[in-house]
Amino acid sequence: MSKAVSIQDHLVSRFAQHRLVIWHDAEGNYAADLDIHVPPGVTVLRVEDNEFALKHRVLREDSSSNYLIYRAGPIPKGPANWLLDLELAYGIFTADRGALLRADLGLSVTGAEELIAAHDSFFATSKLVAKFKDLLRDNDDLVTVQAKMCAVVLGQKEHSFSELMRTLLVEHAHGSSASYDGLVEQNLAEFHWNGAAKIYGYKAEMPSMAGFVLWMFRQAAADFTASTSRAARNIEIDFRSFRDNRQSTQALKTLARQAEKNLDYAEQASTASLDELVASDIFDAGEKEIILRLINAIATHTMSERDIAETIRSRRTSIWFDDHATLYTALDAAAELLPLIKSTQLDIPTFDQGLTRYRDEWYRIDQLYRQFTHAAHTAEFKQPLEALTEQVENAYVNDFLYRLGTTWQQQVDTIDQWKSPVLTSQGAFFDHYVAPIIHGGRKKAVVIISDAMRYEVADELHARIRGENKYEAQLEAMLGVLPSYTQLGMASLLPHQALAHSPDGDPVLVDGQRSNGTSNRAKILAAVGGTAIQAGDFLKLKPSERRDLYSAHQVLYVYHDTIDATGDNAVSERRTFTAAAEAIEELISLVKSLASANATNILLTADHGFLYQDEKLPPQFNLTVKPQGDKIVAEKRRYVLGRGLKDDPAFRKFLPEQVGLTSEVEIQIANSIHRIIRPGAGSQFVHGGASLQEIIVPVITVNKRRSDTVEQVNVDIHPETDKITTGQVVVKLYQSMPATDQRLARRLRAGVYFGEKLISNQVELLFDHTSREGRDRFQSVVLLLSKDADQANNHSVEFRLEQPIPGTDEWKRYKSAPYTIKRSFTSDFDF
Repeated sequence: MSKAVSIQDHLVSRFAQHRLVIWHDAEGNYAADLDIHVPPGVTVLRVEDNEFALKHRVLREDSSSNYLIYRAGPIPKGPANWLLDLELAYGIFTADRGALLRADLGLSVTGAEELIAAHDSFFATSKLVAKFKDLLRDNDDLVTVQAKMCAVVLGQKEHSFSELMRTLLVEHAHGSSASYDGLVEQNLAEFHWNGAAKIYGYKAEMPSMAGFVLWMFRQAAADFTASTSRAARNIEIDFRSFRDNRQSTQALKTLARQAEKNLDYAEQASTASLDELVASDIFDAGEKEIILRLINAIATHTMSERDIAETIRSRRTSIWFDDHATLYTALDAAAELLPLIKSTQLDIPTFDQGLTRYRDEWYRIDQLYRQFTHAAHTAEFKQPLEALTEQVENAYVNDFLYRLGTTWQQQVDTIDQWKSPVLTSQGAFFDHYVAPIIHGGRKKAVVIISDAMRYEVADELHARIRGENKYEAQLEAMLGVLPSYTQLGMASLLPHQALAHSPDGDPVLVDGQRSNGTSNRAKILAAVGGTAIQAGDFLKLKPSERRDLYSAHQVLYVYHDTIDATGDNAVSERRTFTAAAEAIEELISLVKSLASANATNILLTADHGFLYQDEKLPPQFNLTVKPQGDKIVAEKRRYVLGRGLKDDPAFRKFLPEQVGLTSEVEIQIANSIHRIIRPGAGSQFVHGGASLQEIIVPVITVNKRRSDTVEQVNVDIHPETDKITTGQVVVKLYQSMPATDQRLARRLRAGVYFGEKLISNQVELLFDHTSREGRDRFQSVVLLLSKDADQANNHSVEFRLEQPIPGTDEWKRYKSAPYTIKRSFTSDFDF
């Protein structure tokens, strides 16, 4: 906008209110080009010792036209100014830049003239002035005006000091100073640091962002101990806001990592008590020290499993938890696993009891071992886990895996027929699970077969599915076939009357038909109106094609292979547990895709389980003897197929009729968890034998739930008073029921509100306790009142719990409790 147009615009505005405008131009700057500034339809009258004539013309001769009365030079004082009455009636117009700006912006606050003069660069920049004008309000005081100038320089609309500081902190964390340099350039840095001194108590001879960051974290490390200081309370509240708000959390974590080095906090953390460390989450070094203490406590058995679990649970609200979530998963698993191995009695009175005890209890040890090992492999920093990993490995292999294998082998040696009344045989899967669904042709069934998904993996998958919206699931176990390997396991799951090995072992024949490969299995399923497809191929289909495929068949078998494809390879077998984690995610996605294709009855099962230990077994677990017989048609790590197999104490021999097969091929299984030595093959991931881990096969029945909602735990507010008399409020909260796989944890946000205005910091809370003991499910939240609480003194306020709205960043009210603020305080300066 040019100066001429600007002056004319102001004149137009004045003439819109009055027909006479008196322009004082003491320096005579506009005398020569006055006419270019005059709006159309306005007559210019210059004051040249003709005041009386001018007044007579505009008041008597022409009392309706618009006149601009221009006076250059000094203005006479008092009675000597013959135009004084007109000036008092119509006001004085000047083309002074500051005056024009004040008029344009509506800045009538005391000190505005000096403010504009002190910030010439700011007010000379039209873009800044335009944005500044949009923010101004009629009742803004001088401090608010300057704060809004700062907001404009920082490129934002929020002008509160906390939001200005948040922006500067985020920028500083990113290694930039552009915004702060803008404040310096516009002569606003001193104003900003005066605010920091008044509001937060930060005072320095040469204030800077680096200095403020170090000072702020020093206050935080000292737990803001100046609790009687209102400034200390302000920085504590805003510090928590900076950290807890998604806009600035990562930036504050970056700054914290630098500050902990400058403050040598790691050394301080090493001498602090565990309680002191757990009470804080200021620095990452503190979180790491907690982890080290827990590792030591687990390894030395100096903390109870319950205390360790509670400590880990309490860390879930730490801003550093996600950075070390995998480590915490490892510790949580190890804390339960080691005592469980030690306390478990591996006595097996009968074959049937061995099956049921593994299904109901012992699988948990395999599951915890898998969870720990996978977490240890993928942990954020692995070195602290090395000693614990060795302890877990030794306990699992020597005190559980080998002992269980040896004890179970005694029962395997006693049976004549590979069957049990307590578990459905895998060969009866179709008749037992699928046929009842499709009987009569009114319902359809989908069977997902995940290669090598052992029972403990399925248990975790089962819990995850039950936690998903719209799904119900039940987990059962079957007695897997012998040998427990893919060709036979897959064949046993198909509809059949008889199973038999081919003369050379494989392929396995289903009622005389070859069963290897998806196409052969699809042919067998066609007899019952079914077909087969690989999971990857199914997921490549368009949604409409998936629906058509499901609609066209009574039974659909979907084959999934992530675990076995990874574990049954010497190069990748150490990724077995990673593959199990991936398989769980893939199977959940597959279930959802099938449900979207209208499938309502889905069965998930496996062909066999597996044995796995993370380190190579000691030599004594490898068999030194070689299987012998008239003809050996297949020799694997865990089993042998052949004819005329010779008995040997290292093996358990089964005739085909003993394991439900109709061929002439005999079977030998390596005892316990032993392996047959084979060059080049993997030895850590094996299957084919008779261990419980290999032959307890899962079946998960999945159905769509009618309701679209999943129950979450209930949380109640237990106020101990209805008054707030200090700068903080402590509220006790009670999770009224334990969390389960069908009763999910609840995430809430707590805050104190005056009407709809938040007057405290906000704290996110997770209610996920699984304890059946009610006393374990209490937790308290401490909220600090902000300066905005001043206006609520002697008024009713609301402690509010809010819950997230799924799929959004929004929150809605969950529960609340009324309080009345009754306290004494003094207000602080703020923007």
